[in-house]
Amino acid sequence: MLLGEMAALGAAVCWAAAPILYRQALFKVSPISANIVRCTSNAIFMVVMLFGFGWVGILTKLPVNALVLTVISGIIGLVIGDTLYLYGLRSVGVSRAVPLAATYPLFSILWLTLILHQPITSFAIVGATLILVGIWLVSREKSGETFHVKGRIALAGLVASLLTAVIWSVSLSLMDIVVSMPGLETIAANYSIITVRIMATALILLMMAPVIDGNRGFLKVGKKTLLLVCAGGLVANGIGWLLMNYSFLNIVESQAIPISSTTPLFSVLAGYSIFREKMTLSNTVGAVIIVVGVVTVFLA
Repeated sequence: MLLGEMAALGAAVCWAAAPILYRQALFKVSPISANIVRCTSNAIFMVVMLFGFGWVGILTKLPVNALVLTVISGIIGLVIGDTLYLYGLRSVGVSRAVPLAATYPLFSILWLTLILHQPITSFAIVGATLILVGIWLVSREKSGETFHVKGRIALAGLVASLLTAVIWSVSLSLMDIVVSMPGLETIAANYSIITVRIMATALILLMMAPVIDGNRGFLKVGKKTLLLVCAGGLVANGIGWLLMNYSFLNIVESQAIPISSTTPLFSVLAGYSIFREKMTLSNTVGAVIIVVGVVTVFLA
């Protein structure tokens, strides 16, 4: 149980570290180009490691339904969700985009209520209210000084970050179903699943590149930018997701997700210390309230 909790916390740290790398790269590359480069480079690295570990044979033993759900999760979470996330990071910064995206547990509970007709408890109502208050505080703008960008771009960045949370909640729920399937309890099986997820995403993005990245920006990325994007992807999609999946194997989702939702606290500190983003009382309190709200929701 302790290992599961530590794995969830490790995932939170990874998901806070990755945006720091992305943010630096996004000064020189578009979000869609960055996502194509990130997923493709990560897929190559993870496949090489799969051969290195001698786990290639595990791919042939994965259930078909697990593979299908994994690919769908990748399309939803990595193609759509992460592209929006990268846009949010570039538009409104780490200290605002990450807390907003981290509200995904609220939407996970919403799906359980709407689809599985689970009753809404007082904890869920209180938690949802806290998260909404946190969102308002994090996204509040004061006299044009809070954001590095203004007007429509800032608004679009906030909306993109919040939409990321909605999309990630669906993707995460699908991955939770996959890792709960019989025979997928080992690290090797989990790594294989994550590799399939990133491979499928990379192939889809490359096939769509002529349409979604018309100027072929992903082919013009500099070495430093390539390194930052690749490293960020490996930290988030490789190590972070592996730790998260491992936590699902050892503790229940209602414990794992609140622990992993501490990401906003790390992101606010990182945005301030590394990018000198304005660390206002509103922004800091908002991030803390979002974390408290997520934990409260999962006490329901």
